[in-house]
Amino acid sequence: MTSFKIDVRESQNVNILDLQGYLDAHTTPELEKAFQTLIEKKQFNILVNCKDLTYISSAGVGVFMAYIEDVREHNGDIKFSNMTSKVYNIFDLLEFPRIYDIAKDESEAIAKFLSLKK
Repeated sequence: MTSFKIDVRESQNVNILDLQGYLDAHTTPELEKAFQTLIEKKQFNILVNCKDLTYISSAGVGVFMAYIEDVREHNGDIKFSNMTSKVYNIFDLLEFPRIYDIAKDESEAIAKFLSLKK
């Protein structure tokens, strides 16, 4: 069985999902639950920290697509930071950099959220 873990924390009104391990068809329900919980709590500024994400499948990518419309309808967004080149290549292949903000690091991504509020 593949290993996957999510830690959720908050910084400057941005909810940060720290992903760790393998995000695939077996582990996507855990990520879906995290998104559902945030949406139920009306938390729509979501940063996905990919620093420790070692693998993502098409099923994992699909989770982000499933929630982006809901989040943006509530004036929020899903942004990404700290992507390894291996994970970024998957996102780039699917042209996700055209749909999502992908920041170099967490502070850059949070700054993008804060600039939206001005």
